[in-house]
Amino acid sequence: MYKDLIRLDRFPTKWCPGCGIGQILIQLTRSMDQLGLNHTNSTIITGIGCTGRLSGYINIDTVYTLHGRTLPMAEAIKTVNPNLKVIVVSGDGDLTAIGGNHLLHAARRNANITVICNNNQIYGLTGGQAGPTTPLGTRTVSTPAGAVRNPIILQNLIKSAAKYFYARTTSYHQIHMQNCIREAIEWPGFAFVEIMSQCIENNGRRIGFNSAWEMLQLYKRTYKRAPRGKESLEPDEIGIIRQG
Repeated sequence: MYKDLIRLDRFPTKWCPGCGIGQILIQLTRSMDQLGLNHTNSTIITGIGCTGRLSGYINIDTVYTLHGRTLPMAEAIKTVNPNLKVIVVSGDGDLTAIGGNHLLHAARRNANITVICNNNQIYGLTGGQAGPTTPLGTRTVSTPAGAVRNPIILQNLIKSAAKYFYARTTSYHQIHMQNCIREAIEWPGFAFVEIMSQCIENNGRRIGFNSAWEMLQLYKRTYKRAPRGKESLEPDEIGIIRQG
């Protein structure tokens, strides 16, 4: 009954048609339902941006934080109430730009929280500017000639810690996404799930896609499941790696 965890009375959502965040909402609540999580034993922290709106559609106590401050808020809540499952859901801009310092040190401290990163490779809410994960050469509002800086590789950042859980999945691979989220929540320490997802309105159309369906088909063609036991994922692989 995962729908009990969703505030259906607030539908339709504020997200653009074709946005990948709705798919994250569904698989997150399904994973929580499978693990018996509800308003008595879990909480969700979200940041500023399109992804931050997710907290308004979850039927448990949630916190909508200041820009970039999801992780210190999550760690504080976990410190005060260690029995809570604390889940952070935020975008690549919020987590890796203004929140990048917190991400680095939360991973280093192995804070016992779960982080779900919606990586659409763009600043979507503010109109489509280049962000920390925007691929080199991508045309955006702020880089009309193409992004000139190499993007942050989130896997490498998370793996720099002594202990880690890192998963990469996409909004096309729904069952795989659900499994990644569920295993991350069960992990006894800092767990990070990177979800490659589509922003058709402020990214996809600008780089040549006509629909969200076309972006999903690209994920289908591009990303392959990594063999079990790999210690690192290739750029075109989805899977889970862990240490400690």
